[in-house]
Amino acid sequence: MAGETAHHLGRVLRAEPGQLYELSDGNRVWLARIEEVKRDRVEFSLIEELPSREPALQTLLLLSIVKFDAFEFALEKATELGVSAIVPLVAARSEKSLLAAAPRRAERWKKILREASQQSRRLRIPELAPLSRPEAAFSLHSGRLKILLSERPEARSLRGLLEGQNAAAAVVLAIGPEGGWSDPEFERAKTHGFREASLGRLILRTETAVIAALASVNYALSGQEA
Repeated sequence: MAGETAHHLGRVLRAEPGQLYELSDGNRVWLARIEEVKRDRVEFSLIEELPSREPALQTLLLLSIVKFDAFEFALEKATELGVSAIVPLVAARSEKSLLAAAPRRAERWKKILREASQQSRRLRIPELAPLSRPEAAFSLHSGRLKILLSERPEARSLRGLLEGQNAAAAVVLAIGPEGGWSDPEFERAKTHGFREASLGRLILRTETAVIAALASVNYALSGQEA
C-alpha cells in the first residue's frame, strides 16, 4: 500500500508490524498481516482470502445538488446503504452558486465515498459520475425500475409503489433539490419511464429522503446478497 492511504495508516493510525487488516482490490478481500511500515508505504503479506458480499440489487442514485454539508452527508449514507453509482444532478432549482462550485468538490466527494465504503466494509466503491442535467440522466438506463421522489399530492406512496414488486436487479432513484422538481423535469421524467413516489405528507430534507428511500427500496427489493 502506497501514497496517502499508506501515510494515514502508518502515521495517523500508528500501524505496526504484526497487525492484521482486511484488504480489498475491488474484486476480492484478503486477511493480511503488516510486515513493514515505511513513511509512505506499508508492506503486507496475504494470509487468506475472505468471503465477500456485495448487494445483489444495483441502485443508481440521481441526487440533485443541495448545500454541500447535506449533500456530502447523503453521499456517505447512500454508500453505507449500498448504492452502486451516484449521479449529481444540475436541477432547475439547485442553487446556482453551489452548481458553480460543485466541480471543484469532486475529489472530496470521491474521498467520502471511499471512506464510507471502508467503514461499511464494502467490496467496491460506488461510482461517482460527472455532473449531469436531469434531462440527460433521466434518459439513461432503460429497463430498470425508475422512481422519482415527489411532493405532489397525487404521487403514489413509495410503499404502495414497491408493494408487489419482485426482487429487482436494478433500480434508479431520483431525488430533487430543496424546492422540489420543476414541472418540465416532472414531464421529462415521466417521458423516460419514471414513476412518482411520495415519502409521506411531511417535507423531508434531501439527506433524510435519501436514507428513507434507500432503506425502503432495499427492504422491499433486495434478494439474496451476492
